This record gives sequence, C-alpha cells and structure tokens, in this order.
Amino acid sequence: MTSSRAKPPTSAAGRLLAVLHAFAPGRTSLSLTEISRRAGLTLTTAHRLAGELVAWGALERDSEGRYRIGIWVLELAALSPRGLELRENALPFLEDLLEATHGNVHLSIRDNLEVVYVETLRPRGAVEVFSRLGGRWPMHAVGTGLVLLAHADAEVQERVLQAPLQRFTEKTVTDPHVLRRVLADVRRTGVAVATGQITLDALAVAAPVRGPDDEVIASIGVVKEVTTSARALAPAVTASARALSRALGAPSARSRVPQPVGTVVRRRAGDLPLHARSGS
Repeated sequence: MTSSRAKPPTSAAGRLLAVLHAFAPGRTSLSLTEISRRAGLTLTTAHRLAGELVAWGALERDSEGRYRIGIWVLELAALSPRGLELRENALPFLEDLLEATHGNVHLSIRDNLEVVYVETLRPRGAVEVFSRLGGRWPMHAVGTGLVLLAHADAEVQERVLQAPLQRFTEKTVTDPHVLRRVLADVRRTGVAVATGQITLDALAVAAPVRGPDDEVIASIGVVKEVTTSARALAPAVTASARALSRALGAPSARSRVPQPVGTVVRRRAGDLPLHARSGS
C-alpha cells in the first residue's frame, strides 16, 4: 500500500476505499485524524465514512476510539479466487517443503509491480523474516519477486527497471543493469537466489509455479539463515514448484513426476548451477 495520495478521491466509492487504504503494515490502528489525513478527506467526511464501515464490519473501533480493519474484510479477501484456489492446491506442497527444509516457506503472486504473499509457513526457531500473509514487497528485493519479475511481460520489467530501485541493505540490487543480468540468470537456471536483500542474515531460494497454459502464475520460495547452502535448498524448492505446477495442469510439468522433496535434497544437492547471489 502507498502511504500518500496525489489528490483526494472524488467519487463515493473512492472515498470509502481511501479510508481502507489508509491502513497498512505498521499502521494497523489509526485515529480519526490519522485516517482523515492519510485518506485526504475532511474530518467530517472521514467520521461519516468510518462510521458506515464500522456498521458493515469493515472497520472496528476499540475502547480508545481508534479504528482497525474489521474481520469482514478478511472474509471478503478469502473469496478472491486468484489467491484462494492457488493456496488450497499449494498447501500440501508447501508443508512438504517446510518439513524438508525447516525454513520459512512462501507462496507469492504478482500484483502490478509488487509481490504479494498469499501463504507463509514458519517453522519454530527459523531465521526472522518480515513476510506475512498479504504482505507486499518490491519485486526486485525478494526471491519470489525476482522469479515473478523475470517471467513477467517485457513492459512490466521495463517499468521496474526504469523506476528507482529501493535499497533495504548494502546487498540490495539497485543497479538496473545488474538487475537485468540477474533476471536473465533466473530464467536460465530456473531459480532465484537472494542473499541479504531485505535483511543481511537471510538467504532466499525461489522457483516459478506454472498454470495450465504454462505461464508463470506464482512462485514458491524458502528463506533460511545466510549461512545455508543455496545449492542444497534449490532442488527441494524447484521440486515443490514443479509438483504444484503439475497439479495445476502445467504441460511442461507433466514430463516427469517430481521426486519427494526430501529425496531430491539428498540426491541432488550439488547438481544445480546457481547464478550470482542477488538478495533475500
């Protein structure tokens, strides 16, 4: 979510959505004044719309008079076929990958120029990550995002490459020429390896998930400690992504039945050449 608006919304629907849009990670509880400012609305309008949203269950108001997103929004989001069907199909493979790698497991899709986590699984004691269900990140800065960007239309890639690339750590790729080479490596090897892009202590390995028309529709990734061998993780991640692709009917994934993830980790830990490390 963006933190500011170029101009106040003019339509009734736009004003309602602006109130909801005021909330974001790190801004889960807002006062009426904060909603008014972030939505670009007068206090009177913000108060009226917030009251209507509370009545519908889209917002909740606590004992201090602050507002939070209501449970109805979560129920509504769960109806999205794009994320719901994918999550239902993916969960067995994600759980298998979690068991095999003991890392943070992510399932991501692209929304415009951002990557969105539609499922996250976290083992006890794993490296701390900032991912959460529904969380968004710039595609260039996370492993699953690099996969989705590498397989996006040329127009999408150019929009990302020509815009300022946000830096999170000293290892975040912010040079468009370097990023272009990284994306080519992702397409060539079939995996993205991201070291220290969001936090310096994390390493991510991600692979593409394909749909019935063989287009890349999602990405599966694992995040572990930076000391972890990417070569050891890559076969498990690619096997899980291929297994999910096969379950979704991807023609290219039908050529062979993927081995169980644990088997792949043991037998093929050194088989896959990896491109230069790029970030987490």
